[in-house]
Amino acid sequence: MSESSGSSGTKVVGTREQDEVNTEIKKVSSELYDLIGVKGTASKTGAGVQSCAGKDREKFYTMFHPWSLVAQTDDELAQAMERLKEELPKHGWKIVKYGQDSSASKNLELTADNDERKFGVHISFWRKNSGGDKNPPSLVVNVISGCYQVPEGQTVEHY
Repeated sequence: MSESSGSSGTKVVGTREQDEVNTEIKKVSSELYDLIGVKGTASKTGAGVQSCAGKDREKFYTMFHPWSLVAQTDDELAQAMERLKEELPKHGWKIVKYGQDSSASKNLELTADNDERKFGVHISFWRKNSGGDKNPPSLVVNVISGCYQVPEGQTVEHY
């Protein structure tokens, strides 16, 4: 969800209650977890709120839900990334980027947008010991919503 409308800032995708977007972003994360299809240890992080670029922070917001999944082997996660590349388009997602990042580790990353649902996702695959220190094989996931306006008479709750 990286659309912008020139110098006026981020494109607003609609008006929604924050609680609705919070519930939906967790649902999207759960669906992504199911598509990944690897039995590992998922982090237990909550969703957060941030301002939309160039917009009144009391009226406009985007939500994000970062989480990670630690697995036993690199192979499990390499297969999961391939599965995501194939399966996400069948579920309304458009793959925007798929390939190695510019880090020394050349982590595999996937970025996709779901225009109908107004969510985007970025997933990085960190091979074992690729983080500059010892780390287990993991996927680092960040789901982000489009920019919404709160309903009339409400203000954005920042958390």
